[in-house]
Amino acid sequence: MLRKIYDFLFRMSKLADVYVAALSHPAQKIWALVLITVVFAGLGRGMRGVTTRGAVAGAAACFAILWGAGFPGFAVLIAVFLLTWATTRIGYLHKQRLGIAEARIGRDERQVLANLGVAALCSLVHTFESHELRLLVAMGAALAEAAADTISSEIGQALGGAPRLITNWRQVPAGTDGGVTFAGTLAGSVGAVLVILVGALTGLFRWRFLPLCAAAAVAGMLVDSVLGATLERRNVLGNNAVNFISTAISAVLAFLFSQVLGPL
Repeated sequence: MLRKIYDFLFRMSKLADVYVAALSHPAQKIWALVLITVVFAGLGRGMRGVTTRGAVAGAAACFAILWGAGFPGFAVLIAVFLLTWATTRIGYLHKQRLGIAEARIGRDERQVLANLGVAALCSLVHTFESHELRLLVAMGAALAEAAADTISSEIGQALGGAPRLITNWRQVPAGTDGGVTFAGTLAGSVGAVLVILVGALTGLFRWRFLPLCAAAAVAGMLVDSVLGATLERRNVLGNNAVNFISTAISAVLAFLFSQVLGPL
């Protein structure tokens, strides 16, 4: 697993060189973005992180994020992909025995868009409408929530023991919608902070926005569990709808919280 991550990061570093070189030639920027997107989607498919259709959906989201947020936004997307890809493989045999392991072929297009759609939309609106930098903060929170949700579920199922339903704290079987564990929640929160840290390190937003962005992501993760324990268990919402709503809530919270801190 570590070898695959190393190879992935090595190839991404080469793409960074392509992106920087293209910045001095605006006419070449679009082709650089296309190249980066295609390589990223291809590597994601090759690592079995996504299906073929999932790779296409991921490519669309990747291009939107690159177009609006540049390489800092792409770096955050890479962090999300690697963290979620790695945690789905932790304790995989144990999860497989329980019948709750993610399919080896990776996520399909609906799952990809449910997790990345809000971030891509924030990036596009930032580009074509307002150039409002708070939308980049919102985008970062949406991506961090997507990572936190997956990490909390995967680590909780692998290492967290018996989960409890978030609404009444009753013990439930592993894989139950709305079930949470301390280990999973802690891991998801740490994952959210790591994703936001990448955003701050690469200049997507200023450091002072890190705590509120992380808080919005963790809040979205908890909302995801509440929706899972209520509406999803009653078949009112599907898992993809819950994921999309949770990332949207994180984005809205981050956007509103950022108003308190004043100008970016």
